[in-house]
Formats: sequence, structure tokens, C-alpha cells
Amino acid sequence: MGRFGSALALELARRGTEVLAIDNRPKIVQGLSGRLTHVITADATDIDALRELGVDEFYRAVVAIGGDLEASILTTSLLAELEIDDIWAKAVTHQHKRILERIGANHIVLPEHDMGERVAHLVSGRMLDYIEVDEDFALIKTRPPREIVGIPLGETRLRSKFGVTVVSVKSIDEPFTYATADTVLQYGDVILVAGPIAKVERLADRT
Repeated sequence: MGRFGSALALELARRGTEVLAIDNRPKIVQGLSGRLTHVITADATDIDALRELGVDEFYRAVVAIGGDLEASILTTSLLAELEIDDIWAKAVTHQHKRILERIGANHIVLPEHDMGERVAHLVSGRMLDYIEVDEDFALIKTRPPREIVGIPLGETRLRSKFGVTVVSVKSIDEPFTYATADTVLQYGDVILVAGPIAKVERLADRT
């Protein structure tokens, strides 16, 4: 399972989700024993083992195998054969991602690639945080540009000028609240802005 799979399984368990974790390494299983609903030492590339464990009765499965591409691909194909409705899989390269998509994975995660892109946006710009929601759409945390400070948002024409929307605002020592047309931003505020990637980047560069 590795760090990614273990962290995912533990967080799901913390949220009250029933988790069946499978790993062929006894040491990993021992480390997670008692912390998850079920954790089993088994070979996820063996369809008979998966059936015996009742994997085919689960609605959703996550393949968190990264280092062994053959095992990742085979496990994903077996889950598709078992007709699991919602299959998530970890990929380590874009080629790996394409293969997983073709054999039945519904959602692909590239943790290292996605984190690299996120950090690149934070390092190269003035964003406080960056989340890519879709291929060309992002939500960023940043400071308000000078030109929209002290003016009600409805009068800034932010959407027509920049093509973005201020979703939420956090004043100093206050929690985040929804932004409205009457919201007046101040220096020191933090804002959440949604929009096409190039446009939210352009806005952040003006802060």
C-alpha cells in the first residue's frame, strides 16, 4: 500500500468508512492492524483471493499500487472483471494512467505529478494555495489585488475584466465567509478565487 494507500485508508477509516485493506507484505498489514476495519495479507493479483475476501461485494475500490506497474494493471483489470462500480487507481506516469483508463479504472490519481504542479504554482507566483479542479479550472487562495480593495465586489466588474469569481473571503482573525456583491475587501484579507487556470494566475500576479 505504501504511504499513499495507508494514508488514504486511515483517513477513510477516521471518517467512519468501512475499509478492507489488502497487501501482500505482512509487515505493512501488521502496522495497520487494529487501525482499519479489515486489513488482510493477500495477493490482490489473484482473482480467487479477491472473491474469497468478498471484494466483489464492494461498490468502490482503490488500487494504491505505485511501484509495481504489472501488479497495478493486473489488479485494476481484475476489479473491472469483478464488476466493481467505481474503481480508483494510482498512476505513476501518464502512460500508466492511459493503460489504467483503458482497462476499466474510473478515476486516476497521479499524486507526485499533481503535487508537483501545485507546488510549482505556489513557488512561481503569489498564491497561498492552489487546487486544480479540472483540466482548465482551478481554485486559488490569494490576497486581493489593490484595484479591488475598498470597493464592493459587485462594482469591481471582476468577472468581466478577469473572468474569475471571488468565492469566499477571510478577514484577519475571522473565519472564511461567502463573498457577495456587497462584500468589501480590505488589505490583509485572504480570498478564494475560482476560474480558468490562466485567468486565476493572472489575477494572482496582480496582488
